[in-house]
Amino acid sequence: MTLILPKTGISFVNRTILLLCLLVFFKTSAQEISGEQLLERAIHYHDPQGNWGHFKGKLTIGMTMPNGTERLSDISIDFPNQYFKLAMVKNDKTVGYSVTNGTFLLSLDGKNNFTEEEIKTYNLTEARTKFMQNYYTYLYGLPMKLKDPGTIIDSAVEKKEFLGKEYLVLKVKYEEGVGKDAWFFYFDPKTYALKVYQFYHDETKKDGEYILLSDEEEFSGIKIPKVRAWYLNKDGSYLATDTLTKVSKL
Repeated sequence: MTLILPKTGISFVNRTILLLCLLVFFKTSAQEISGEQLLERAIHYHDPQGNWGHFKGKLTIGMTMPNGTERLSDISIDFPNQYFKLAMVKNDKTVGYSVTNGTFLLSLDGKNNFTEEEIKTYNLTEARTKFMQNYYTYLYGLPMKLKDPGTIIDSAVEKKEFLGKEYLVLKVKYEEGVGKDAWFFYFDPKTYALKVYQFYHDETKKDGEYILLSDEEEFSGIKIPKVRAWYLNKDGSYLATDTLTKVSKL
């Protein structure tokens, strides 16, 4: 845009100030984006047809840790029927957690009666079942899950470089009783794809973790990050990698 300022009736200094103000205005108008706008664009990238709320599928996830430990988990999610099931191998035993319409069912190698030692060793409780349900549906439902009630979206979007790449960063907190951690979501500034997320229990202590996302698996019109590598915020120590090896219909 070419700006032509009048040569009379305004001093050179005032013309310069006006020009700078106008340039700042146009630059700000073209580049600023609110937190809600960024979230909407990110959701449009990952779930353009709004299918997440009706998700019905099975995720197979392999986890690897630095010590060579591996774990395979099968997660079944059926939102229309309020069904969740997790089956994973732990200490050479298959642990099952499921909940259907609020009814819990736990299993250990197919049996539903456990000793006190087994309950303790394999964490066979309803509380653990609910935690795992929330954990997997939250992480694999991002960024769509940021529309859930109790989510507080910061209106300010920060442009930040992280590990050598530029991102648009969205800060999220939660209402009391919903969540206590502070979350930061890093989006590609061109596509608005979610690339990194980070959380702190206490930002002043630099605790918590960050998770790098790579590759994507598309299912039912939803672009799901395929690889998630976990690191500590305080020193960048590597924790584990989750890889979505397969997603299929139930």
